[in-house]
Amino acid sequence: MAVRVGINGFGRIGRLTLRAILKHHPEGIDVVAINDLTDVKTNAHLFQVGLDLWAVRRAKSVRRKTNLSSTGKKIAVFAERDPAVIPWDRVGADIVIESLASSPTRPKPSPIANTASRRS
Repeated sequence: MAVRVGINGFGRIGRLTLRAILKHHPEGIDVVAINDLTDVKTNAHLFQVGLDLWAVRRAKSVRRKTNLSSTGKKIAVFAERDPAVIPWDRVGADIVIESLASSPTRPKPSPIANTASRRS
């Protein structure tokens, strides 16, 4: 039985995650949901461009405004700022991959971490 995965954030890291899953574990891992604030059509385009650049060719299409289809499997798409309100269990996700650059629950870096260091 395949592990069912959700991806929170579909920027560079989220797209690379999906690409790796499709390339290396097409039968063992099913991506069932993606949460990203960008619209589905743009995400599908960015994913396809990345597929062309990485030569991992998969069919993609946009279905309605809430699903992305890759290799014939539907992936539910959400656009929620707070991933806690997404019904991950209802879409069947066993694991949710956090691929956001920033998160409201992740601690902010200290001001010292944001300062640039100078090389001598």
